[in-house]
Amino acid sequence: MYQNLEECILDLEKHGHLVRIHEEVDPDLEMAAIHLKVYEAGGPAVLFENVKGSKFRAVSNLFGTVERSKFIFRKTWDLAQNVVAVRNDPVKALKNPFNHVRTGVAASKALPMKKSSLPASFEEINISDLPLIKHWPDDGGAFITLPQVYSEDPLKPGIMNSNLGMYRVQLSGNEYELNKEIGMHYQIHRGIGVHQDRATRKGEPLKVSIFVGGPPAHTLSAVMPLPEGLSELTFAGLLSGRRFRYSYVDGYCISHDADFVITGEIHPEETKPEGPFGDHLGYYSLTHEFPVMKIHKVFARKDAVWPFTVVGRPPQEDTSFGALIHELTGDAIPQEIPGVKEVHAVDAAGVHPLLFAIGSERYTPYQKVKQPTELLTIANHILGTGQLSLAKYLFITAEQDQALDTHKEVEFLSYILERLDLRRDIHFQTNTTIDTLDYSGTGLNTGSKVVIAAFGDKKRELCKEVPEQLKKLSGFSESRFVMPGVVALEGSTFTTYENAQEELQSLSEAIQTNGGVPTCPMIILCDDSEFLSESINNFMWVTFTRSNPSHDIYGVNGSYEFKHWGCDNMIIDVRIKPHHAPPLIPDPTVEKNIERLFGKGASLEQVNID
Repeated sequence: MYQNLEECILDLEKHGHLVRIHEEVDPDLEMAAIHLKVYEAGGPAVLFENVKGSKFRAVSNLFGTVERSKFIFRKTWDLAQNVVAVRNDPVKALKNPFNHVRTGVAASKALPMKKSSLPASFEEINISDLPLIKHWPDDGGAFITLPQVYSEDPLKPGIMNSNLGMYRVQLSGNEYELNKEIGMHYQIHRGIGVHQDRATRKGEPLKVSIFVGGPPAHTLSAVMPLPEGLSELTFAGLLSGRRFRYSYVDGYCISHDADFVITGEIHPEETKPEGPFGDHLGYYSLTHEFPVMKIHKVFARKDAVWPFTVVGRPPQEDTSFGALIHELTGDAIPQEIPGVKEVHAVDAAGVHPLLFAIGSERYTPYQKVKQPTELLTIANHILGTGQLSLAKYLFITAEQDQALDTHKEVEFLSYILERLDLRRDIHFQTNTTIDTLDYSGTGLNTGSKVVIAAFGDKKRELCKEVPEQLKKLSGFSESRFVMPGVVALEGSTFTTYENAQEELQSLSEAIQTNGGVPTCPMIILCDDSEFLSESINNFMWVTFTRSNPSHDIYGVNGSYEFKHWGCDNMIIDVRIKPHHAPPLIPDPTVEKNIERLFGKGASLEQVNID
């Protein structure tokens, strides 16, 4: 396997998976715009050989397709998968020891290797020497999008008690003093947060190293949800087929395999404004106070290459990350949560806002009437587990149909809607945590959740077109069919929640007056019904990124019974609210400028972007 990123680039190029851009390209918006075009076209990895303002090359779209990603890891993939499986279920290894001999050999590559000094190929540089890539027009500055952020437990220092995570790092802009300070944005439920809390309690700064580049296995390891006790650095060695090499300089861990290393300290309670930044939900995450990292030293290897990606409305390159992780970890979630068969974080909805899950229903097998019981226990466990706890919507059912698959999203949601008891099966959690990047809630990290747990016999046939009753509504003329059981209504612009309650009450009464719509359990009130209904991806994105369950779910004939809410039809108000973050819109001038690279005789002529 690859000892460094350069070897990976040459291998991809040799097999037709990479294209070089020889023309000079501006890191201010142009490089990101080119990446987005190439990714959308299903194109190759791209090596930028002439980055304006920097002597360093840059590469993007390495993981742009699952096929290319698996090609990169083709020599170690199966063995790494086996090791993760053994970690998830060690009993398998005990029962079949000879089947796991090769797993043991692979694991021997996992132990990090300490070296005595820096590699001779490393030189000291400044932040300003790097390709300072700005991705979206309103971004606060240049960001690192594929960092490997390393920290150690202040109470138990050492590489085996370290955390390697992928957090957002702002290199320039805002109030950061160039070459002296950078921003460190990490969300809740992150390992570095535990380390910083412990350092703060000791009254000392937290030493942090940021690795960029190196073997692609190191980048993937920074985002892997690994089993307890399996560190990211041991997994990096496992997946790369080569032990992670490191040394310490001035008390900072230095990866010998990385292309770049940034070292510095995060001091207790010192923050600066970070952002805005185009994020994975398809909107800007706005400016907030986050820890500031004071630069100690910055290193680069000779002929280093700067890897990057672009974060935006899914699907994007990180979609491939998610697919790889799912395939590598296999049944890690079912192993962790008893009764769970499958959990799918829906990429089209920005991953964190929406979960589809299949569980078990074993509590009352002797009862003839089937209804969610164990499913509710499982749902609470899911929403209390790691990154899954950031979800806002969880649709869950039990495994009574072997063909049911959470990744077949229309079929799965239709299955739920056919069985949903709207008076019994909707369960809210209010004033709780949601994704830091989600601005649909009531504050930073704050919003609500809803569990929709449906199980049992089919209760209704779902509409296959817009029911007549919904075509006659005054003020909602643009009604459009989305999918079985779901219709979009276009309403007036949202103003306030007080006005919205009056509008939704009038809508509910109008639907009742027209005779009700039992075949349409979900009605979406939106700003643009044509856009929302154009594709299932649009429906998923708009509906679940632009709504806060407790505030935006209404019901036809809604009522409470002993604090439990139910209705005849669920209405979700997904109109844009004043507190929502703006969506990501490319700069039209930049879009025009990069056309030169796709024209006849240009470096990207072979990429079809039409």
